[in-house]
Amino acid sequence: MLAKRSEVSEGEVVEQKNLDQAKKLAEEEHSSMMSAKPKVFKKGGKQRCGKGFSGEELKKAGLSFKDALRFGIPVDFKRRTAHEENVEAIKAFLESAKAKGKRKGKSKS
Repeated sequence: MLAKRSEVSEGEVVEQKNLDQAKKLAEEEHSSMMSAKPKVFKKGGKQRCGKGFSGEELKKAGLSFKDALRFGIPVDFKRRTAHEENVEAIKAFLESAKAKGKRKGKSKS
């Protein structure tokens, strides 16, 4: 004789697990730099999210490519344009990173 199945099917359980994993990943991404995505403007004037910040934007914000990668800031080596919104986003991220990074050092006495 077959055992009784629970009221919830296997497909619903798997779907719920996938949703939980997606929420967890979204929260992690939101807490990291990926929450400050660069804006790229299309020909029609529409905006979309870019793959990374351009070299010009990093220069205007006072960062090198290596520093940006070290901080976890996405860099798009193909882009050449510089948008002020993106420069401001980088500067805001650096301010928040400096605020988070300041910790009390151990006393040496």
